Amino acid sequence: MAAAGGRLPPEGRASLAAFLLGASVVALPAGPGLQGRAALALHGAGVNALLLLLYRPPLYQIAIRACFLGFACGCGLLLSFAQSSWQHFGWYMCSLSLFHYSEYLVTAINNPRSLSLDSFLLNHSFEYNLAALSSWIEFTVEKIIYPEMKQITWLSAVGLLMVIFGECLRKAAMLTAGSNFNHIVQNEKSDTHTLVTSGVYGWFRHPSYVGWFYWSIGTQVLLCNPICVVGYTLASWRFFKERIEEEEMTLIHFFGEEYLKYKKRVPSGLPFIKGIKVEL
Repeated sequence: MAAAGGRLPPEGRASLAAFLLGASVVALPAGPGLQGRAALALHGAGVNALLLLLYRPPLYQIAIRACFLGFACGCGLLLSFAQSSWQHFGWYMCSLSLFHYSEYLVTAINNPRSLSLDSFLLNHSFEYNLAALSSWIEFTVEKIIYPEMKQITWLSAVGLLMVIFGECLRKAAMLTAGSNFNHIVQNEKSDTHTLVTSGVYGWFRHPSYVGWFYWSIGTQVLLCNPICVVGYTLASWRFFKERIEEEEMTLIHFFGEEYLKYKKRVPSGLPFIKGIKVEL
C-alpha cells in the first residue's frame, strides 16, 4: 500500500511501534544471573502476547520481526553499557539489528509499493546467514581461547566507525534514490524510473553497495575477528563485483548513453571494481 502525503504506510507504523516495544527491554531492572534471564524471557513473552492482541496477519508477521530486532538492539545496548567482556559484542548486536530494521523502515518511507517481509533482509541468502553464524562462532571460540584478543577497544572503535560510515552511506543512498531504489535488481523499467546522479550518487555509482561493503567488514573489525575480516572482505568483494556487473547491464539497457557517460565520469566506489566493460 502506498503512503499518502509522505506518511508511513500501516506496515511501517506497525513495524516502528513493534521495534520500540522490543527495544523497551533496556528499561528492565534486570541484573545478571538467573533473575536477569528470567526478566528477559518474561519481557519477550509479554511483548509477543501484546503483539498477538494488537495485530492480525499479515501485520503480525511484520511486527514480530521488527520486535525481535528491537529486542536484539535493546539487549545490545544493555551489553554495551555493562562492565563485562561482552561489551563489544553489544555494539555488534546494535549494529546488526539497526541495519536490518532500518532497511525495512527506509523502504516503507521511500518505496512502499515494493515493501515486503523480505525488506528486512533477514532471509537475504543462505550464504549471508552462514557468514553471520561463522562470525559468532569465531568470536566465541577466540574469546574462550584468547580473551584478551576481544578486548582491543581501539580496534573495536575503528570497526564501529566503519559500521556507522557504511550504514549512513547506504541509507543516504536509499533516501536519495527514493522510489528508484529496490532490493531486487529490476529487469523492466517502470514509468517513474529515473537515473539518479545527485547527492551521494555524484560520489559513487553504487553508494548503497559501498556502504554495505564497509559496514559488513566493519562488523568483523568491531568483533576483532581476524579470520572473518578476511573472509567477509573477499566474499563481499566478489558478491558486489557480480552484482554491479549484473545491475549495470540493466542500467545500460534502461538509460543507454546517459548511463554510459555517467559511468565514465563517476567511479563505482568499490576497490578494483570498474563494473561492466562497455565502450562509448
